[in-house]
Amino acid sequence: MNIRSLKINSQIQNVELMNAQLSYQPHWVREDFVDFILQKIKPTFAWKRILAEVTGVQPLSKDMVLLTLKPNKNFDIAAVRAGQSILLTLMIHGVYHQRSYSIIDVTAQGEICLGIKVQGLVSSAAQLLHVGDSLEISQAQGDFVLHQGQQSALLIASGSGITAIYSLLKQAVAQNLKEVHVVYFNRAEVFHQEILALAEQYPQLKYHFFNTAQQKQHLDTALLEKLVPNFKELQTYACGHHSMMRQVQEIYAQQDAVGNFHQEFFQPVQIEQSNGAQPITFRRAQQNFIATTNLLSSAEQAGLRPQHGCRMGVCNRCSCTKVSGVTQNVISGEIDDQPNRAIKLCVSQALSPVTIDL
Repeated sequence: MNIRSLKINSQIQNVELMNAQLSYQPHWVREDFVDFILQKIKPTFAWKRILAEVTGVQPLSKDMVLLTLKPNKNFDIAAVRAGQSILLTLMIHGVYHQRSYSIIDVTAQGEICLGIKVQGLVSSAAQLLHVGDSLEISQAQGDFVLHQGQQSALLIASGSGITAIYSLLKQAVAQNLKEVHVVYFNRAEVFHQEILALAEQYPQLKYHFFNTAQQKQHLDTALLEKLVPNFKELQTYACGHHSMMRQVQEIYAQQDAVGNFHQEFFQPVQIEQSNGAQPITFRRAQQNFIATTNLLSSAEQAGLRPQHGCRMGVCNRCSCTKVSGVTQNVISGEIDDQPNRAIKLCVSQALSPVTIDL
């Protein structure tokens, strides 16, 4: 090989090296790697994720605890409104699970307080948390909040639904509403003494408590008319067990006062098997299955894993577009037969063959 050939080969190699250098593009550092390093410094340090440290676990009753969390800087604590909730994410037996819990209070130290009652897998695990543990949470979410400009409110709670209602109550008296009524059913006296103290401090607050372990009392129109004669005219907020929620829904529908009624279901929605099983298509995934209960549970029973969170119709993580078909919201009873409408898988049941844009 002559000198000229060597020079040409050298030039070719230089050009190839320059091209390689120009084509090289460094990859962004992965967020999970950054979080891994940050959490070696402090367990709640994270780039974007909202992590929180358990700072208190206090029993409220034999099956309910007050869980206090200190979120990291990624949590927008200034945006929290009374009545909202957060999602807790816990790893249980190697699988991440999420549930939504109402925020009872936000402390001056930037902590958030949740009331958690044992009634499922996640709540059982949450009650076993210890001070110093860390977990992932969401931003505050939900629209179960007091409305601007209202002058009165009727708050109805049963069982663990008192967590959301107690938060609304404190906001109502802080806003100096002219008329506030609380109707509360529970076997345990969770927050009962606290509400009694508020009633003594604020004369506009009328409090009606029924200890259902001592007296059997169900909510009906006659009881509401006796306790709150003008209940149909008040903005009403209800949170509690499904049986009570069904009753109060029927009362307000019969009284033609649905426009003044606001609700929050505290437990994951459970509905009976449907007599009419319906074929469901996830269009983009090209998956077909038969739905006999809500669309989320039916999809999971078929081996599919749609995105979801609270399973209560609150967090909107399972929201998607119904391309065609008829569905019913199992909370409100509303039937939707229009195409290209947003639905929530966890609270929607198919009444006909349904195609979903997933």
